[in-house]
This record gives sequence, C-alpha cells and structure tokens, in this order.
Amino acid sequence: MIAGLDPLFLGDAGTMEVLLIVVMKVVVAFALLLVSVMLYIWWMRKFIGAMQNRVGPSRAGPFGILQTLADGIKLFFKEDLIPNKADKLVFRIAPFFSIVPALLVFSVVPVAGDFSSGGDGTVTWFGNKTFVQLADPHIGILFVLAMSSIAVYGIMLAGWSSGSKYPLLGSVRASAQMVSYEAALGLALVAVLMKTGTLSTHDIALSQNGGITDWGLVITGFVPFIVFFIATTAELNSPPFDLVEAEQELVGGFHTEYSSIRFALFFMAEFMNVITMSAVMVTLFFGGPGGYYPSFGPAWLWGLFWFVGKVFIFASVFVWMRGTLPRPRYDQLMDLGWKILIPLALGWVLLLATLDVFEDRGNDGGLSQILVLVVSVTTLTLLAGLLMKSITIGKERREAEGEEVFG
Repeated sequence: MIAGLDPLFLGDAGTMEVLLIVVMKVVVAFALLLVSVMLYIWWMRKFIGAMQNRVGPSRAGPFGILQTLADGIKLFFKEDLIPNKADKLVFRIAPFFSIVPALLVFSVVPVAGDFSSGGDGTVTWFGNKTFVQLADPHIGILFVLAMSSIAVYGIMLAGWSSGSKYPLLGSVRASAQMVSYEAALGLALVAVLMKTGTLSTHDIALSQNGGITDWGLVITGFVPFIVFFIATTAELNSPPFDLVEAEQELVGGFHTEYSSIRFALFFMAEFMNVITMSAVMVTLFFGGPGGYYPSFGPAWLWGLFWFVGKVFIFASVFVWMRGTLPRPRYDQLMDLGWKILIPLALGWVLLLATLDVFEDRGNDGGLSQILVLVVSVTTLTLLAGLLMKSITIGKERREAEGEEVFG
C-alpha cells in the first residue's frame, strides 16, 4: 500500500506497463541525482574558487565540468587500504550505510508535475497518469526523518571499525550532533504538518500551489524554516557544523583511515545529502515544483524547472556557507541546538497550535486571536531572553573556571 496513492496504480494499466514505468522512474531519478551530485561538486569548486580569487577546475572538459568525473575514476583505481586493527567487515560496508539513505530520501520527493494553481501534481506518460516521484507513502515525511537518522550509522560504524582514536572521536561527535539537532528538526516539521494536515510529500507540495502566500515558509511564520535550515546543516555535517571531520583536531575525522572508492562514497553521500535535503526544504517550505506556469509547453516541464531552480539556490547557499562561515566550538554547537533551537521550535509550535484552536472554535481572527498572538510572542521573547542570559552566565562561569585552572 506504500505506492497506493499514485494514480498509476489505481488506473487500468497492465502489470507490465506499470512495471516499465516504475523502472524508468527509478533509473532516471537516480541517474539525475548522481549527475546532480557531480555538477554540484563542480559548482562548489568554481563558486569557492571565485570567492577566493582562484580559477577552480579548468582542465578536464569545458570549464572544468568533467573534473569530478576524473576524480571519481582516479579514486576508483586507487589502492583500497584496510588498517590492521580494523573490523574488516564493518569497515567495508560502513560507506553504504551513508549513501543508501541519501538515495532513498530522494525517492519520496516530488520533482515535477502540474503544481500550478488548480493542478493535481500529476503527469500523463504513455496514456497513464502518475506522479513524478518514485513513491508517495502516507508517511512520506516520517520516512525522510527515519532515513536522515539512519545515515549517522554509517559514520558511527566507520569511526568505530577503523581501530583508531581520531575516527572514533569523530563518529561519537556525529552521534551527539544528530541527537541534538534531530529534535529541533522534528519540531520544525511539526509546524508544517499542522498547517498542511498531511504526511504525504506530494500532498504537502500540492497544498502550497495557490501562490507564495500558501508556501510553508509563510503559513508557518518563517521561524520553523530557520530552525529546520540550521538543524539540517548540522545533521548533514555541512560547514560550519562539520565538527565530525574537523581536520585541525581530528585529522580527517571518521574517514581518516579510508581510501580509494570507499573514501569517495563518503564524500558522495555528503554532497548527495545536500541535494536531497535541499529538495526536502523546497518541498516543505517553498511550494516544491510550484511556481508561475505559462500557457505554452508541458506543465510538468515547468514544474521541473521551478524545482531545479529552487534546489540550485539552496545548494548555492550551502556552498556560500562552506566558503565563508567559521567553524564554532563543539560546546557552542551543542548550546545552539539544546538551549536555543529546541525551545524556539517548541514555543513556536505551541503558538501555532493555540492560534489554530481559536480558529477551529469559530473565532474570526478578531481581538481574542490578536491577544493570543501578542501574549504568545511576548512569552516567547521572554523565554528567549532568559535562555540567552543563562548561556551568557554559563560562558562567564566557564571562563572563570578556566582562569582559575590556568591562571
């Protein structure tokens, strides 16, 4: 029943015809995802090169666009080294625990279709209506959360199985970082689910096809998106939150002992996660493939255009952060997750829930709703002030203890 919502499985198409369309979806989706990762790595190198007044890749192919392919071929033929003290079986399979969840997350993301105002998000291929996504389970967003949580197992197993202390420290950091920011990410998701009333990724995108005012970014009040974006950056171990592989203190982090294609798989998983989570953010907060649909051309192609454009913007923001923002200390990273993001996300969910209760009881958004809004915002501001004060006091105490020890 996971794929039961797709019109392809509800029509009168034959079994072989359905099978061929599904296989075509799988091949095209994952081929495009792999090509997107290759192009993203090239774009990251060129973007950061321009920021640092360098040329960037320029030899392999036009504008250096084949440099990533050349690097992949080179890594594939390098010697695959395994440390003597490593748990060889776990060491070999750990990279796949990182890359498979990234592939699976993309399977529930709607990448195209007629998401114009009044559209149903479908496309007609070979005489059959279907969704431009591999599957649309009833619990699509929960599936995304599950896969993002499982991905940390690859990092943890890689660090543990290497038989070295630095990879182990990096993997332990990854586990603590995931636990810290998964809660904030989940609470930010709750705000979107409250407003859309569904766990299906297709229905979430479809509920936003009325225009910018219907986007999740607007209807949830911007704050859940900010929390989700920061939490996602930490979950992806993306700079400036890449403390699991902080080379100044952990050599290379969890993948220090890896080489050859297994080393490449970890980096492919990291950059693939950036693409997939950018696609998830576009689906939740920016209308997915929704946008302005001209009267000419197939609607599903315009949906693909808007989806790719939005994902490209997010991917570029991740590159910009990688090239500019400094890495915080680990205690600052934990403070941000536990003391700021989680209380902020929880408070905002309570605020949205209170407003929804008043609306469901027939309130027309008059004085009582305005009063609730003012009281809620005031309470949130007071809580934020108290939290910031506690963080400042804690910092001062740590500095005082440090002076006593080293002074």
